[in-house]
Amino acid sequence: MAKYLLLKHYRGGPEPAVDYGSMDQWTPEEVDAHVRFMRDFADRLQERGEFVDTQALAPGGAFVRHGGEGRPPVTDGPFAETKDLIAGWYIIDVESWDRAVQVAAELSAAPGPGGEPVCEWLEVRPFLDGSAAAAE
Repeated sequence: MAKYLLLKHYRGGPEPAVDYGSMDQWTPEEVDAHVRFMRDFADRLQERGEFVDTQALAPGGAFVRHGGEGRPPVTDGPFAETKDLIAGWYIIDVESWDRAVQVAAELSAAPGPGGEPVCEWLEVRPFLDGSAAAAE
């Protein structure tokens, strides 16, 4: 078994297959259906023994770095802020890269407006522990 991160982005990555807008433009029922899918998805992963963790991120946050001895930390900078990019993640423990890609494709089918799959791009990253290898 190998661990992989399925990273959900607000934006970034390849051009979206479907422009579903931002969730703040969805109806409450559409948001509820999307969140219910995510919970059910985690339950299915758990039943298959592939679930490790999932977290959704709040919109706040900042980049932080050491500002020098006796100086306050430096926040933000000339970089895209993760709070604007990263929505959350799943950590899975699966048998192979191919299985990680299958799981990501299943998650990409979460419903959006009108109940249609959002077909969002998900970043699949192996953990650097020597057990996971991405396809060439």
